[in-house]
Amino acid sequence: MKVWLLRHGAATPYQQHDAERQLTEQGRLQVLQAAQWLTAIKFDRVLSSPYIRARQTADLLCTSIGHTGTIEIVPWLTPEDEVRAVTRKLDGYAVENLLLVAHQPLLGALASWLTDADRAHGLPMDTASVACLEGDFIGAGMMQLRSLQHVDL
Repeated sequence: MKVWLLRHGAATPYQQHDAERQLTEQGRLQVLQAAQWLTAIKFDRVLSSPYIRARQTADLLCTSIGHTGTIEIVPWLTPEDEVRAVTRKLDGYAVENLLLVAHQPLLGALASWLTDADRAHGLPMDTASVACLEGDFIGAGMMQLRSLQHVDL
């Protein structure tokens, strides 16, 4: 099983309601560049944070790569969500390729938890960075980091 982590593209500056921040033009370009790395991947499931910038990222990416399945908006992929709780939720997704579109610090901490059972040293992920983790199942320290790509915009 592979778990793909995609951080949302660059977004508008912080606002009173963080969840309402939207992608900028640069953010859209970043997502399109990340899509080039993912065109050959057939995602069984795509999960997105409910925050606007993550939903916009997921929509743009899926359109770009021709993903015809639904994008599931889940409330437990926000920046503040706890890694152990997210891991328990992900355990129910027994698929070959699972894409998560979300935020830092959650994605970096999740990658570290799944690969090293360590939440303290999160994987660095810039906007629109893509990480691929692989393992037989989702659990603390049970996966390996296969790739980490950063956009150059």
